[in-house]
Formats: sequence, structure tokens, C-alpha cells
Amino acid sequence: MSLNKSTTKAANRSKKYRSNLEKIEKTMDSKPVLSIAEALSLLLSLKQPTFKDGASVELHVKLNINPTRSDQLVRGNVVLPHGTGKKVRIAAFVTPENVDKALKAGAAIAGGEDLVDQIKNTETTDFDISIAQPDMMKKLPSIARILGTRGLMPNPKSGTVGDNIEEMISLINAGKVEFKNDKSSNIHIACGKINSSFTLEQLNENVTAAMEAVEKFRPEVIKKKYILSAHLASSQSPSIKIQ
Repeated sequence: MSLNKSTTKAANRSKKYRSNLEKIEKTMDSKPVLSIAEALSLLLSLKQPTFKDGASVELHVKLNINPTRSDQLVRGNVVLPHGTGKKVRIAAFVTPENVDKALKAGAAIAGGEDLVDQIKNTETTDFDISIAQPDMMKKLPSIARILGTRGLMPNPKSGTVGDNIEEMISLINAGKVEFKNDKSSNIHIACGKINSSFTLEQLNENVTAAMEAVEKFRPEVIKKKYILSAHLASSQSPSIKIQ
């Protein structure tokens, strides 16, 4: 089966990784592709790293697109029904009269030109995602390189640019995540964590919502098969192919 190639690659991996790979291969010998629920059940039975908040559940999707073509790029967002299990720090680029509104809504940092100057001078970005009012977008070119290379640039396509400040912040805190294809035509989405805060059913609902979102953002020019394959994995674990 396809996972046998991974066995050779795993020769120099940790004992825990090899043990997990062996369990996955044994389970999938008779069924090389699992449902989301089956894959999650197998994933939860693996030996996990001892992270404080638990290992992340990761969805990896291989797309049949040309990442060098602008009309085939995939970029979107999804509100996971049960969140990501991670506390997200939000930076809000807003006009002065909206700073307090953004902070009260749940932003960790909020400001206008002062925040832009701070990032420009220190090149420090102590946040996980940023939003911006349309009026503030013209102030961001001076820090576009800093934000862009770290995946922090607000973008209308991802729903992080708008005057609905409180709604944008509320959705992010509720579990909204952005995704976009990489240079290898893959998409990676964190769909929760393996800890007491998530049941198998909740993780199933999160992964299902993420898969539906990837399909929803199919480029119009793609008429052929769009999703080539999809896999689930946890932090540092081998992957499991899903339907």
C-alpha cells in the first residue's frame, strides 16, 4: 500500500513515530482510505506528544490546481463549529475612534498609524491574525513586507478587511480560520486539539466543515477533479488518508 513508502522514510524517526506508523499501516491494510470519523478514531488512539494543550488535529488537502496561475489560487476561510482550541491574539488596524471598540470586542492590540509605526520600527508582530478597516489599508504598505512574509496581512478575500470590526473579531474568536494553497498546491488547516476539550464528534464536525470550505472555494476555472487527496494527522504523527 502507499504507506509502505513512509515506512522507509520513517527509519530514522522516533520510536513513537514508528510505533504509530505501524499501527496505522496495520489498520489500513484492509481499508486504505477511511472516513473522517474512522480516521479520527485511529488518530486518537495513537501515542501523542506531551504538549501542554494537546496535539493539534491537522487536515492536509492536495489540490489539482496550478499554483502559478492567479485564477487557480485557493484562499478562503471557515468558522469551525467548535473552534481550534487555541487562543488567538488579534491585532486590529482601525481609526482612532474605533480603538476602544476593537479592544472591547476582544482584540489583543488595536491602533491606527501608531500601531503601523510600532511594527515598522520594531518589526515585532505579537499577534496571530490581523484585521483592518478599509480606510486603514492605505496605511499598511510600509509594513506589508513584515506582515506578508508572516502571513498576517489583512485581506478582503479572507474576511479580515471591513468596517464590521466587532463581527470580524467575534468570528475569529469563535473559531474562524483562514487557509490558502502553498506552492505545492496543498492546503493545511488546524481543526482542533487532542485533549479533554474536544470529543471525537466535535473534531468530526470541525474536519467536515473544513473539507466543505475547501470545496466551496474551488476556483471557477477548475472543471476537472479538484481534490486529489486528503489526509488527517496530529502533531508529529504519520498521516491517515481519508475519503
